Amino acid sequence: MAGVEQKEVGAGEDGMRLDRWFKTHYSSLPHSRLEKLLRTGQVRVDGGRAKASTRLTQGQTVRVPPLPDTPPPPGPKHAVSKADRDFLASITLYEDDDLLVLNKPSGMAVQGGTKTPHHIDGLLEGLGDGPETRPRLVHRLDRATSGVLVVAKRRAVAAKLGRAFQTRSVRKIYWALVHGVPKPPQGKIEAALVKASGPEGDRVRKARPGEQDIAQSAVTHYAVIDRAGQTVSFVSLKPVTGRQHQLRAHMAIIGHPILGDEKYPSGAELPEGIDNTLHLHARRISFPHPSGEGVVDVTAPLPPHLAKALAIFGFEMRGADAEGAE
Repeated sequence: MAGVEQKEVGAGEDGMRLDRWFKTHYSSLPHSRLEKLLRTGQVRVDGGRAKASTRLTQGQTVRVPPLPDTPPPPGPKHAVSKADRDFLASITLYEDDDLLVLNKPSGMAVQGGTKTPHHIDGLLEGLGDGPETRPRLVHRLDRATSGVLVVAKRRAVAAKLGRAFQTRSVRKIYWALVHGVPKPPQGKIEAALVKASGPEGDRVRKARPGEQDIAQSAVTHYAVIDRAGQTVSFVSLKPVTGRQHQLRAHMAIIGHPILGDEKYPSGAELPEGIDNTLHLHARRISFPHPSGEGVVDVTAPLPPHLAKALAIFGFEMRGADAEGAE
């Protein structure tokens, strides 16, 4: 095992999340092990405690405690197959020299795990000529969520976009179908969230009194676009923060879970003809281009199950791409 290291954050790592920084420098360190090191204060940034989501700044010092010996770096990765390249091309909504914006299919994971060999990050891993030019994810979507996903083509671009997401200069609009009709028809949900792992996987819940130290602030604006009586509503959601499962948990907290959500269910049966799939779609994203010139504004077409549901209910989409309530 190596001794304690004090590593300086480089220029190309400015704005990078701490967990991604560890993945870059210590690729074989399990995320669960990193979380334990963070909880016990063994990993520190400029001498202070930090979280996996902490954004780093150039020149900061990361304290790295003794880690188990890591295997040598892997050899050259296999080239991406033609089938995978064709697939990536088929879901690409926008591309330039700095970034890609993909339309992630519902059911496909963004990142891998022991039981998830096929995922977006894995497809990207074979692209580029090395760590600096390997395309990398800028944010994430849940496996069951479809829609716009931003990918930076270089580490330096990822750092700039990371700062944009951190400063909330990124505008995101999601479409969802929810049980019931939220009242008022436009509103703001402010409910801090706490992770609550269980036998069926990670979830989040509303923070309770006394949990301020572990709670993450979370804010979502919503607007009802159309409704089918009192049964189902078509809503536009605009997250101000970007917490895990934020939109799903927030809608469940106000009593209007998203259709097909198995992690935050309503207990009610799905309407006839509706697929048992999460009806949540990252519809639109806009942000300043990392080059400093212009704005990227991309809209993702609907996945089949959501298009089908909108047609069944006869919901109008006119105006649904607007920025939403503030």
